[in-house]
Amino acid sequence: MTVKDYIELIKIQPYIEKGSKVHEFMHEAAAQARFITSEINNKFHTAEEIRKLFSDLTGKKVDDDFGLFPPIYSDFGKNITVGKRVFINAGCVFQDQGGIEIGDDCLIGHQVVFATLNHDLESGKRGNMYAAPIKLGKNVWVGSHATILAGVTIGDNSVIAAGAVVTKDVPLNTLVGGVPAKVIKNL
Repeated sequence: MTVKDYIELIKIQPYIEKGSKVHEFMHEAAAQARFITSEINNKFHTAEEIRKLFSDLTGKKVDDDFGLFPPIYSDFGKNITVGKRVFINAGCVFQDQGGIEIGDDCLIGHQVVFATLNHDLESGKRGNMYAAPIKLGKNVWVGSHATILAGVTIGDNSVIAAGAVVTKDVPLNTLVGGVPAKVIKNL
């Protein structure tokens, strides 16, 4: 299986059975992602070097205005897409098997978690997972320690308050906060 095969398959077959070929492929990709993130996280790099390493992690060249403060964690890597002028602050976690798209001009605060997988609720199938993408529109600001769950789309110009747990789509031009996140006001 290739990364391209995996990404196409997960779009039409988002249920992943423990021990399946897809599950095994995820583990192989995770090893590669850990290798690259350990390089990013464990010594000083210039901004240019970080952009190169992040591009290696995602398999896609990032914009020259992309910024990242390490550390960063990813357990797949190749299903992350970032737009232009994106900044990611320290300690973020990208569980990107289901896909993470970050639009132009987004700001990601410290220790934000993007979780694109959910385990099966049935106890005998708990090792099986459902994958669903997370999509951030343009000019989204995600505050520190926020968690965004599988299947969520965040509209352009929206703000996710620090510590929020986002379980549902967020309309454009909206501030949300809380656990679970609720609309606080329109912007």
